[in-house]
Amino acid sequence: MIPTFPLAFRIAAAVAILVTIGAAFTLDYPPIDVVQRGYRGVGMNENYNPRLLARQEEANIVPAELPLASPAGPKAGEVYHNVRVLGDLSVGQFTRVMATITNWVAPKQGCAYCHAGANLASDALYTKVVSRRMLQMTRHINADWQTHVQNVGVTCWTCHRGNSVPSEIWFTDPGPPHAGGVAQDWSGKNHPAAAINDTSLPADPFTPFLLHDAQIRIQSETALPTNDYASIKQTDWTYALMIHFSQALGLNCTYCHNSREWRDWSQSTPQRVTAWYGIRMVRNLNNAYLQSIADVFPANRLGPTGDVPKINCATCHQGAFKPLYGADVLKDNPELAGPSPETLHSAATAPASTAVAATSPQ
Repeated sequence: MIPTFPLAFRIAAAVAILVTIGAAFTLDYPPIDVVQRGYRGVGMNENYNPRLLARQEEANIVPAELPLASPAGPKAGEVYHNVRVLGDLSVGQFTRVMATITNWVAPKQGCAYCHAGANLASDALYTKVVSRRMLQMTRHINADWQTHVQNVGVTCWTCHRGNSVPSEIWFTDPGPPHAGGVAQDWSGKNHPAAAINDTSLPADPFTPFLLHDAQIRIQSETALPTNDYASIKQTDWTYALMIHFSQALGLNCTYCHNSREWRDWSQSTPQRVTAWYGIRMVRNLNNAYLQSIADVFPANRLGPTGDVPKINCATCHQGAFKPLYGADVLKDNPELAGPSPETLHSAATAPASTAVAATSPQ
């Protein structure tokens, strides 16, 4: 005789089985490597899963580069028509860059992904207009944002990795449908999304911080408002952004913060300053480069609110603490080092005696 069990017991058993299966696929299990990054006893540790690191290494390999071309000879802007960004390169350098970009961005589609048939000078395809702006952006990063990318720089491969559209982009999240009335006041929470590791925190931490310049703050240190009026709601948005940082770089919070005093800059690691510049770099790129070509994208490439695709930390990092694990990509691609349009403009308009003061991250 087969025993029967109460319905509640059967439901509980089924839930337990589902939870166990879910945990097997979502939780890390030993062995886990631990790297100590601070004093003992303050929790300044980074935990690494060797299995995940093996996958990350495969995804962060820099492809073989074409041989460098000589800078000597006629300039591309003098030989070819409608060369607006790379005209300062020699014909040999220009040809090398075009071939390399094809390998980085459109290895299957080829040159026709950006160029309209035999008329290579034509701007008929929107992809060519976007690519031109992205080349300007790449040179701008390498020339003007060394506070974040240092001297190793970035290339098209850093974000694209062989895809015509980078795998990590974002659009403003309008949230779930609203019922109207009081329910219309949506705080952004309880709408699980991959960007926040499916937590109940605000689902779109990018629009306020990486597009707009909202203050990244947590609640006051004191019971009553004194000189810090940040709310718990603001704290939720900040934590959502921090989760994105952690996922994008594959790291714990202690990569930048000291766990004994999270907010104190003097006790933080040097990487926190690098991250401070990174936030401002991403915000600058989204506004000055991507938003500026909003009217170029076709409707099928826009987000649910009609906005253009934008970048965040994961666009370059893709799970690695440094994009491509810190590979010096400018060494093999000096053509993308600049100068950027911004550098040229500043040099042409600034008085000779003008000095740019460093901006404090505090």
